[in-house]
Amino acid sequence: MQAVTLYDELKKGPVILMWYRGGWCPYCNLTLKAMQDMLPQFEAGGAELVALTPELPDKSMSTAEKNALAFEVLTDKDNTVTRDYGVVFKLTDDVKAYYDKGFGLSEYNGNGKGELPLGATFVIGTNGIVTYAFLDADYRNRAEPIEVLNALTKTP
Repeated sequence: MQAVTLYDELKKGPVILMWYRGGWCPYCNLTLKAMQDMLPQFEAGGAELVALTPELPDKSMSTAEKNALAFEVLTDKDNTVTRDYGVVFKLTDDVKAYYDKGFGLSEYNGNGKGELPLGATFVIGTNGIVTYAFLDADYRNRAEPIEVLNALTKTP
């Protein structure tokens, strides 16, 4: 498995960095599909779309294949990068137990920490400055792809 760094990606152009909770999340799958649909416009603007998930690589690969994603989907093992960006949260014990029993969250993520990312999206210019940030504690709310595209047009 090869490490990917933001700085290397920014050498190619602006980066749209988005997080999703997992392929088990219907809201995440809808968002991934909507972002995939907008991918040609993002690429026309010189940007690269990168999605991060705490899912293990086999699970994230399955999500990428299921949604026919043509952009980079990367595993953020143990939410390391997510924590650096301040967009990780810990589930309550009851919710963690419900998710583990319902679909095996701990198996998806390869740990029993019960941590997930917010459905966050950032646009990062080649200078490393975040020019757009969408964060919401409600997992049903996500950045609208058109808003991301509009932000991209204003990003160096």
